[in-house]
Amino acid sequence: MSKKDHKVAALMEGIETGEHDPHLVGYLRCFNAQQFYEAHDVLEALWLKDRTGPDGDFFKGLIQFAGAFVHLQKRRLRPAKVLFLRCTTYLCNYPSPHFALDVEGITSLAKRWAAATESVELETDLQAEQRSPRIAFHQAIAAG
Repeated sequence: MSKKDHKVAALMEGIETGEHDPHLVGYLRCFNAQQFYEAHDVLEALWLKDRTGPDGDFFKGLIQFAGAFVHLQKRRLRPAKVLFLRCTTYLCNYPSPHFALDVEGITSLAKRWAAATESVELETDLQAEQRSPRIAFHQAIAAG
């Protein structure tokens, strides 16, 4: 088991197997706690098993969505914008809801954040978003 595998296992501790894959639940848990890098790592474990399967691009889109926020946290606006837009190209190929997630809501949120990277008010937007963004099963919730 690699160091990364141990980290993912620790992040997923306490997640009960239910109707949703534990990696997807772990992704949401980390994402909603603004642990975007960790969300990426948790879902990557699931994506690696299904990257060429029917849901591979869906997981890839969610990973890129979290990755965009990693770049925002580091104030790297151009890479953030690229990932926000790239994730929409993957996610838009899936119905909404998919895996009980509001895909349309997530893609709309990604497009809004891509546009915000061009805003002179981005710093204010980032501070306001400290309470968000959040994703939940059956919906994507944007604060503000």
